Amino acid sequence: MSNVSIDTFIVRVPLKLRRHGGRKLVIVPEGEGIPMRPNPSPDGTLLKALARAHRWKRMLEGGDIRSLSELAEAEKMNPSYLSRIYRLTLLAPDIIEAILDGRQPRILQLADMMDDMPVEWEKQRERFMGEANP
Repeated sequence: MSNVSIDTFIVRVPLKLRRHGGRKLVIVPEGEGIPMRPNPSPDGTLLKALARAHRWKRMLEGGDIRSLSELAEAEKMNPSYLSRIYRLTLLAPDIIEAILDGRQPRILQLADMMDDMPVEWEKQRERFMGEANP
């Protein structure tokens, strides 16, 4: 026999705790897809990384810098880290727009985008935005 009285109601909700911008978020299941931010607000870390990546792309295309390794040396950065940030220039335009507007899924973080980022925009949408067919 259980010690739970008839007036007790127990609810179990699977959830995840994620760090985002220095604070903790509780992520609960919301049906299909990935939960969006309740109030759109741009993620400063993602914005800074996108800005850096596109600035570096302009530098390379403009001929100021000849290679990513030369760029890493000029920026005093680890070449591997710089290369992973630089890949953000390959993001689908609608994903970039969502990040700029703060409409990206609230659990999406820079680290998610730096490792094994697909080149195909459809696969990016599936992985980062939770969309099967936009």
